[in-house]
Amino acid sequence: MSSPRISSVRAQWLQAPIPPEKRHTSDFGLMDSFNTALVAVDTDDGLTGYGEAKVHVGSAGDYAAVCAVVAHELRPLLLGEDPRQIGGLWQKMYNGARAHLAREHGRSFPVLGRRGITISAISGVDIALWDLLGKRLGVPVYQLLGGRCRDRILAYASGGWAGPGAIGAEVRRFVEMGYRAVKIRSGLNDASIDVSAERVREAREAAGAEVGLMIDGHGTLSVAEAKRLCRKIETYDVAWFEEPTPIDFPDGMRELRENTDIPIAAGESEQTRYPFRDLLERRAVDIVQPDLSISGGLSEARHIASLASAYQVQVAPHLWGGAVLFAAGLHLAAATPNVTILEHCHGHNPLLRELVPEQFELVDGCIEVNDRPGLGVTPDPAAADRFTLRG
Repeated sequence: MSSPRISSVRAQWLQAPIPPEKRHTSDFGLMDSFNTALVAVDTDDGLTGYGEAKVHVGSAGDYAAVCAVVAHELRPLLLGEDPRQIGGLWQKMYNGARAHLAREHGRSFPVLGRRGITISAISGVDIALWDLLGKRLGVPVYQLLGGRCRDRILAYASGGWAGPGAIGAEVRRFVEMGYRAVKIRSGLNDASIDVSAERVREAREAAGAEVGLMIDGHGTLSVAEAKRLCRKIETYDVAWFEEPTPIDFPDGMRELRENTDIPIAAGESEQTRYPFRDLLERRAVDIVQPDLSISGGLSEARHIASLASAYQVQVAPHLWGGAVLFAAGLHLAAATPNVTILEHCHGHNPLLRELVPEQFELVDGCIEVNDRPGLGVTPDPAAADRFTLRG
């Protein structure tokens, strides 16, 4: 029997407009649409795997360039290849013309554009290849990753933009929906450090003592500002402070971590295992947060999680995206002991809730792991067509 071969590699820009009444404003600006790139890898025997590639950790972004990278740079490297050889194909995409040197010498010879949208594009293709392999073998992706170590995973409601006087009601709504953990936004989106502290106080009172409460600074505070805020909120049992300071200054994040008992989380915009290594070596974080559609796909997320485990650091994937990304994060969590919680997006997000017929139901604050082949989700062609941005 002949080996399957890749016959097509495609990427389409999906954009879901956000109705005015459901928009929110953060330090990223007004969120008026949700965007991602849906990647599809087809084989000559009729199977298709799906992945997701992102260029922005938020819901905005221009996806024309990443779709072009998939079509014009990665597709020629992949056509005619055996889709089952995921590790080798990742190295071929990452090392380009020097992939043979990487194989021969056992180390990386990455292409010049080894960060940015190149890694985002590789991420989408890689996720699609894992989905494709699971479908081919008739098993869920978590089984390909070594089998599951849990049947379900705790999920936190990711939202929390309301101001003082309203944030408590927003948090209560999430708790009433069944969440046992909630994340709110903070940082320069607030008028002052005192306002941030007041919002955390209101959120904790609304959540109650048993609900996990996290805050996300989007990397907007100085080290001094972050220290001040930590001192003001240490009594509110914050589960983690996400990216309090700019990720480009990991020594500042380490300094903050050394001056507070609040766990520090970071990494949503980092790509490949190497910057995560730097965060871990500096002891700058307690939780790492790779985004599988940005950091290098499922293949690279496994390396990042293994690296983190050696430092006794937990993993909480950044999953602000569509249904394919969330499914990839769910399968990673099922098979990876130090992935302890998943982000569940609560911005208005049709790409999570309308793109695929399968839904991620919350049961006792957790998302249950599905046993369907591959990632267990299949984009509805009519929905994908409805959201496709055509220029």
